[in-house]
Formats: sequence, structure tokens, C-alpha cells
Amino acid sequence: MTTTLSPVNAERLKEAFQQCRDMEGTLREQLEAYAAAGREIFPAYGEAVDRLVTRLNENGGGENAPRPGEVMPPFLLPDETGRLISLKSLLDHGPVAVMFYRGHWCPYCGLNVRAVIQAQDRIRALGAQTVAIMPETQAYTEKFKSEAEAPFPVLTDLDNGYALSLNLAIWLGTEIQRLLSYQDMASFQGNDGWVLPIPATFVVGRDGLVKARFVDPDFRKRMEIDDLIAALKSASEER
Repeated sequence: MTTTLSPVNAERLKEAFQQCRDMEGTLREQLEAYAAAGREIFPAYGEAVDRLVTRLNENGGGENAPRPGEVMPPFLLPDETGRLISLKSLLDHGPVAVMFYRGHWCPYCGLNVRAVIQAQDRIRALGAQTVAIMPETQAYTEKFKSEAEAPFPVLTDLDNGYALSLNLAIWLGTEIQRLLSYQDMASFQGNDGWVLPIPATFVVGRDGLVKARFVDPDFRKRMEIDDLIAALKSASEER
């Protein structure tokens, strides 16, 4: 079994992403379709991810992240223009969906952010907001925001400092590093640590408390959009 991604298979993955992005269906269905395509095109990576997820689950990956009813730790992080954004400044205007992404290179994050963008009218109607956080330098957060046409801030969590404080940061391990060696992670993140956040979502109420969360060490799974909207609606109705 090949452990490198050939240019032909890289192109096939790109085409699979575009097909899954444009298909009718829920975010979950799109993610599952892309995962299935990925297993067919680059099986070594899919199997390595399965082993990584098993290891993370055995070690309680993400279990100690903030839970509903707990205070969401504050942050002050630069957006894609370098402007500092705080959690408090966002909460002054209503509930916030705080979403962690692995990076601009991650197709699952691409599918996730597109679904969230398509739901922005519903989110704004609730008086709520979205903010994305990723461990990439400003050049790549700007690239992510611009390519996705995201209407919300994309913040840089350099060296995964905030993700670490939430118990979300994970080391990918040597097997995944080898399989992803075609990605220039050191340039993307400004370091060669191969540490990424679990792509979690937290719905935070204006009181600063977590109202709902989705934390799964398997990055191929994300919070469904209807669940996100329901949690934001509930948070917006609290007094």
C-alpha cells in the first residue's frame, strides 16, 4: 500500500472534495462522502487516521475541554488583518459559536466552514455570531477566509496556545506526519511541532458560559448545522 500521495491521487482528492462540497445533503453526509472517497484514493491515510483517533479516544482526547455550564476561558487573538479580537467583545453583541479548524489545507474544515457560511443568515437572525480559530499564521488565516468568503473573523492561535488551555491540542504523531509530508505545515503554522486542535465547536452565551459543545477527536466529524442553530437559538432566548 502506498504511503505517499501521488500527483494523480492529489488531483482525485481535489475533485472528490469539489463533488462533496457541491452535493445536496447535510454536512454529515458531505463529510462521510469525502471520507469514503479518501479511503478509496489514499487508504493508508484513512487507516492511519483511524489509529490516531483510537489512540486519542483511549487517552480521553478533548474530554476535559469546557463543558456546558462551565465558563468559556477568555481569549484575545489576532484576526486575519492583525486586529485583536476578544471573546468578551463578541459576547457583548450576543451568543457566539467558537469554532476550531485545523487549517486552510484541511478539506474537512473546508466542507465545515462552507456549511456554516450558508447558515449565516439563520445565525444572524438569532442575534448570534461565529468566530473561527486556527493555528496558522495571518497569511494563511487570510487565505482561508478569502477562499471560503467567510463573513466572520478567522483568528490565529499561534502555537495552539488557546487550544492547549482548553485541552484541545493534539500531536499528530510520526505516522501522520509522514503521510502529510506533502503539506508544508511548518510554513502554515510557523513551527514544525505537528500539533493541531481537535476541531471543536462551542456555543457560548452572553453570560460567558458554554451552552453546548461538539468535541470529537475524529476530525472527520463536525457539529451538524441544525444542532448549532438550535443551540444558538436556545442561548439567544436566555435572559
